[in-house]
Amino acid sequence: QASMLAQRVIDAIGQPLDLGGQLVTVGVTVGIAVAPANGVEPDTLFKNADLALYRAKTSSRNTYCFYEAGMDAAVETRMQLEIEMREAVLCGNFALHYQPVLRLSDERIVGFEALMRWPHSTRGMISPEAFIPLAEETGQIVPLGEWALREACAEAASWPNDLRVAVNVSAVQFQQPGLEQSVVSALAASGLAPHRLELEITESVLVQDAEAVIACLHRLRSL
Repeated sequence: QASMLAQRVIDAIGQPLDLGGQLVTVGVTVGIAVAPANGVEPDTLFKNADLALYRAKTSSRNTYCFYEAGMDAAVETRMQLEIEMREAVLCGNFALHYQPVLRLSDERIVGFEALMRWPHSTRGMISPEAFIPLAEETGQIVPLGEWALREACAEAASWPNDLRVAVNVSAVQFQQPGLEQSVVSALAASGLAPHRLELEITESVLVQDAEAVIACLHRLRSL
């Protein structure tokens, strides 16, 4: 019954709304805790439902999730990683590794792709699969992305003139103002010729606001 009700709420709130001729949708995510299995006191039930809500948000929005034993430990671990990541961003504890780009026609290296790495003092090397989604969700990908652009351009400026550097740009960075200025500033500070910088993006950047993103891409390409 709880899952059926949750899905009805999700479906009802998710119906498109006409705001001045513009269709918009509102999403909702639901966390569910059931008494007495997940607690009998109101505070405990609310806490466990909130943990289930947190899990639902991290897995897939516009869905519902039931509380399961051990969720609090998993959430605590994730929250601790988030705290440590924020500190690492402030302290400059991230690093870039460079992967060569090989042109197969003549087996010649034509550039390098800058790959972000997090060498943690106690956890060792943390996989990008672990920290990139967290950085995107928390917004930390914006300062991280700006740093990566500056660092990669400065490094590439010391390479032979025909080598290019590729830097990944998250869809989240396109949703925030300042991406174009970050690119301009990184190029100006490093002295790197603009045509030697490649910005690697995924098709997901077009999901939010395709027209604005395409316009931004055209301006960056012209630069």
